[in-house]
Amino acid sequence: MINKNLIKNIKEKLVYKKIESPVGVLTIAATDEALKLLLMNRESGLYEDDILKLRKVDSHPILDRTERQINLYFKGKLKEFDIPLAPEGTEFQKKAWQVLRTIPYGEVYYYQQQAELVGDSRKARAVGQANSMNPIAIIIPCHRVIEKNGKLTGFAGGLNVKEYLLQLEKRYR
Repeated sequence: MINKNLIKNIKEKLVYKKIESPVGVLTIAATDEALKLLLMNRESGLYEDDILKLRKVDSHPILDRTERQINLYFKGKLKEFDIPLAPEGTEFQKKAWQVLRTIPYGEVYYYQQQAELVGDSRKARAVGQANSMNPIAIIIPCHRVIEKNGKLTGFAGGLNVKEYLLQLEKRYR
């Protein structure tokens, strides 16, 4: 994730908590209505100053539900999240992220396929850029998009985490 103003751009009051996962500590942040952020350990450091300005909580309905579902996901017992989401982004980014949510668990799409579903197969690079700005990793599954040659590219949590998530989903498909 590259957007330096990611947290500053969110107008609502956010609360956050950190949760343990097999891929490291995840930082999740929400309003009373929806999840706004799920940051991987590697990217949390980029926003640490902004995160520390938020109110840390031990319990919150959206965050607790997210934590439960993330835990089930990593155990292979949850294939589709039903958490209310409200990611911040441009209209194009939101459209690209909505398409990501339609990619079935355990499957991968190519950037060009995602671009076609967004409405223009020539915008593969643009959807790749939108995916890189995804503020709710795992739940908005940008890890399910790969290059046409099968190569793994671009994942804020690191390519090793992308590989782990794809293997996890393949195992429990």
